[in-house]
Amino acid sequence: MEKAVWRNKRVAVTGAAGFIGSHLCDALVRSGAVVTAIVRYSSSSTIGNLNFLAPEIRSEIGIAYGNLEDSDFIYGALDGHDVVLHLGALIAIPYSYEAPRTYVRTNVEGTLNVLQAGRRSAVGRIVHTSTSEVYGTALRTPIDEGHPLQGQSPYSASKIAADKLAESYHRSFGVPVVTLRPFNTYGPRQSARAFIPTIISQAVERSEIRLGALTPERDMTYVSDTVAGFLAAGIQPGIDGMTLNLGTGETHSVGWFAQRILTLMGMDDKPIKVETERMRPEQSEVHKLISDNGLAARALDWKPRVSIDEGLSRMIDFVQSNPGFYSTDRYVR
Repeated sequence: MEKAVWRNKRVAVTGAAGFIGSHLCDALVRSGAVVTAIVRYSSSSTIGNLNFLAPEIRSEIGIAYGNLEDSDFIYGALDGHDVVLHLGALIAIPYSYEAPRTYVRTNVEGTLNVLQAGRRSAVGRIVHTSTSEVYGTALRTPIDEGHPLQGQSPYSASKIAADKLAESYHRSFGVPVVTLRPFNTYGPRQSARAFIPTIISQAVERSEIRLGALTPERDMTYVSDTVAGFLAAGIQPGIDGMTLNLGTGETHSVGWFAQRILTLMGMDDKPIKVETERMRPEQSEVHKLISDNGLAARALDWKPRVSIDEGLSRMIDFVQSNPGFYSTDRYVR
């Protein structure tokens, strides 16, 4: 049924060259959608993670090069589309401490441009991507959509601002916006700035694992489940204005994930060491994230299907099959 609904729909995906965006473009093409991938302009015309798509899928995707901060580009690129899936953002938390203004320009002004373009073009649905980081350290668990928003990093503050803009455009102008809050998506193509690919790539290449804080707890969702949530949110009637968590409702510490990955790789004896340069400032660290996904289950008929061990095993296979994709010789913010 879902494939039939997407057939011939004109869909624009911002952040399409990224981790989740590339998986989403793949799923959309396979569902029959006409896809425009919004890709950040560079002189090399790189398409990032879209290179991993099968040639027959990649050839079906239209590429629009430009920047989210350029309102003229965004207005033109999104015009004529039925659905906009807005994933484009700066997401690396450590770098947000060093370049907060850049995060405001991309995450806040970029989202404003997408919302304004959707308003001008009468787009049928905008799915705006938030993050569980907007909740900060849990004041109550599991975290439902009514949990207070806490800006514990410049990154999370920029996403809170973007979320509120999306809310305001729905309330003020009737723009059909749905906000999704994924809880720590992981899977193939994810950058080593995330801790799961960091652990696996170091396990493959180094004699020890070097991480930041081991005690923070995370609710990890495999990328295919997150993509299924986006597909459902793009077409489900009657949900405009809603904010929905996408998470498993299960949480484990970073240290637990590290040890579990090493066990799955048959490397239980490999030492795990903490590096202070990888740690967040104490008051900026988010100590526990665990989702209440009940609203997404009811509104989207969505639930996660990939178990932790299955997802980690797929990720291990990807890292081992793509040795040149990750660099473990230095820490990159």
